[in-house]
Amino acid sequence: MKPIKIITFIAFVASLTSIVSGFIFDVAYNQKLIGFGVLGLFFVVFPLFSYYRWKDKDVQDYMLTKENLDKMRENQKDHRS
Repeated sequence: MKPIKIITFIAFVASLTSIVSGFIFDVAYNQKLIGFGVLGLFFVVFPLFSYYRWKDKDVQDYMLTKENLDKMRENQKDHRS
């Protein structure tokens, strides 16, 4: 497995563990556990996952440019016929 995939998985498990333990354990800082778990998901796990999934992709393939709109229209005409 790739190192970034392992790091993302470990961060995901740590964030999820923090959130669940904040709900289960009755300690004075349970809201902080939940908060840090959510922050970890949104500021660590999601960017790492997005980078891992998009690093070898061409962004132009997913943008609505004139050329891509023309290709979609041609594909719709082909499917209707």
